[in-house]
Amino acid sequence: MTKKTFYGWTIVWAILVQLTFTSGLSFYNHAIYLNALAAQPNFDVQSASTAVSIFFLSGGFTGLYVAKLVQDHDPRVSITLGALMASLSLCALPFVANLVQLFAVYVVFGAGFAASALIPATTLVTRWFRRRRAVALSVASTGLSLGGVVLTPLSALMIDTLGFRLAMPLLALLFVLGVVPVALIWLRPDPESMGLLPDGDSTMQSDDDSEQKLAVESARASEQGLTFQQARRRRFFWGTSLAYIFVMLAQVGGIAHQYGLAREQLEDAQTALVVAILPVASILGRLIGGWVAERGSIKVFAVCMMLLQAGSLSMLASGFSVVTLCAGLFLFGASVGNLLMLQPLILAEAFGARDYARIFSVSNLMSSMGTAIGPALLGFVYVASDDRYMTPYLVASAAGCIGLMLFLSGGQLAQSESPAAEK
Repeated sequence: MTKKTFYGWTIVWAILVQLTFTSGLSFYNHAIYLNALAAQPNFDVQSASTAVSIFFLSGGFTGLYVAKLVQDHDPRVSITLGALMASLSLCALPFVANLVQLFAVYVVFGAGFAASALIPATTLVTRWFRRRRAVALSVASTGLSLGGVVLTPLSALMIDTLGFRLAMPLLALLFVLGVVPVALIWLRPDPESMGLLPDGDSTMQSDDDSEQKLAVESARASEQGLTFQQARRRRFFWGTSLAYIFVMLAQVGGIAHQYGLAREQLEDAQTALVVAILPVASILGRLIGGWVAERGSIKVFAVCMMLLQAGSLSMLASGFSVVTLCAGLFLFGASVGNLLMLQPLILAEAFGARDYARIFSVSNLMSSMGTAIGPALLGFVYVASDDRYMTPYLVASAAGCIGLMLFLSGGQLAQSESPAAEK
């Protein structure tokens, strides 16, 4: 008799698709929307860039409420509402006439992204997997990079071909169609809702329903973990959360300015090819990283990735040659893919699934501050450095080093206190 595939892997592939659309039409498309807005008479690059920062801050603060919604209700409710909010924002974007309207649309856009993307997605993976959580998260979060590879070029083509006003409602429809049906058809709130255990473990099947219920209740009890109040009293929580402010500042700032960096050495056609290195390396790095993290120390792996990020940003700052540019982007991309995956994974391993959504939402709010500051800070340093990218990327590298030191200051990952650490 053939063993039935664990439904958790269906959840993983559904989340991969969901994150492909949410990230591809929001996170990776900001540069495209920014350029389209800057071409309008009422806006410029600075005002449009401020709107992007508002998007990340709005998403961070909204995440606190999304966490409660996901904790108390089926995550599909949050995902559906978030997708609708984000799509309405995309529809409205070409029609904003002043800064107040622009910022208001980006507040709603950021809130919709928070409700439909990482918090519900990583919460679901955390509930469905314990032992194989690292691999499951690495596969599911590949959608974050895949969106940049597939949907960002499509979005640019649609806006160039159809115009901003016609293309944006179509992209909004694509957001809904790529997220809502997938969530409603394939996602389920937890393995218990289907009479299953995390990782597809045996439920001791028998004719006696009480045995099945006992097994499910036992699994639920073993996965309780720590409450948010307990987690916030741990030095490890604050070390990790503060570290990710600087990690994301370096990461998102580096990503936002990679096109300008490449243009210092390359022609337009060459630049378009070179900037594709980072998202491809991010996908490859994350898939390999999930396999490595499952078989070794997650904290040691995170330290290695933070060192890789700081080192690759220094390499990009050197400006030696096209070879070092391409190598630096590849190594930076490998760190990007893994560091994005590692934040939810580390928190789940350290504190369990009991209050994961709230724990991650608070940590994510803190990292969102770095995400919002990074592009603007590197842009300011760029202007102050006579429009050269060496100093901005050195600043990004230094921020990555600060993040590493803060992470190490958090001490050991308290696996002995976390039921999720069982192997």
